[in-house]
Amino acid sequence: MRGGQWQALYLMRGLAAAGHQVRLLTPADSPLMEHARADGIDARPLGIAALAGATSGVHLIHAHDARAHTLALLGGKPVVVSRRVAFPVRRGMGSRWKYGRAAHYIAVSQCVKQTLLDAGIAPERITVVYDGVPIETPPPKMEGRSGVVALDSDDPAKGKNIVEQAGGIARVDVRFSKNLIEDLRSAAVFVYITELEGLGSAALLAMAAGAVVLASRVGGLPEIVEDGVTGSLTTNDARNVAEGIEQLLGDPILLARISVAARARVEKEFTIERMVNGTIAVYERMLN
Repeated sequence: MRGGQWQALYLMRGLAAAGHQVRLLTPADSPLMEHARADGIDARPLGIAALAGATSGVHLIHAHDARAHTLALLGGKPVVVSRRVAFPVRRGMGSRWKYGRAAHYIAVSQCVKQTLLDAGIAPERITVVYDGVPIETPPPKMEGRSGVVALDSDDPAKGKNIVEQAGGIARVDVRFSKNLIEDLRSAAVFVYITELEGLGSAALLAMAAGAVVLASRVGGLPEIVEDGVTGSLTTNDARNVAEGIEQLLGDPILLARISVAARARVEKEFTIERMVNGTIAVYERMLN
């Protein structure tokens, strides 16, 4: 499950809790389908053949990736599209057709909103709704935390090689995690290096968990990681990343201060409740 799949699951849970009926179309046997069905959500295999029956009785379709965006336009209902990526919208005829027909776009950051504006989407057709992440209570403490965690990803754009080099320069063992929710509970620093990022829900998870984020100064990340206040920003250079790690690990007072400020920022602006309510407000505007 990547960040976008988790956000879709959190949204469906919130919609169901608010009394809305939800139906999910997702690739068969995907982790998202497994989680959704475990929650009692009506989840069906994604495909053109399933579309007609799945859209019967629904008022609105919400597409969460590029393929879903295309298929949703065939469903004969108003379509809301979540855009999570910060790379430019393609300029081909197919993209112009597709992006011209959705009723509304939900951008996960101001950075992503700008990519839509640059593609000619009218501003009134775009709403920024930030991601939300689980917030465990009581608030985490910095005492007893140690080490550096990074995302274990095969995506070459996620900078694993840079983080490995930085760990060697800083003489720090970096733990590459496939279970961030668990591993962030004991981490002092979370390093998130990426070529481009729509927002960075993994960074939000770390901030909520009390780990201090060292992230690339790209895409939507600076909207959540304020350098020196709610985290630390760096260039995608191994030596600079190493210097960032050394600075944070070498200053316990700075670590504790940033950890508290980052957690407070997430509690105020990046909760699942805010994400769900913001999305419902978009639905209501489209249907009214």
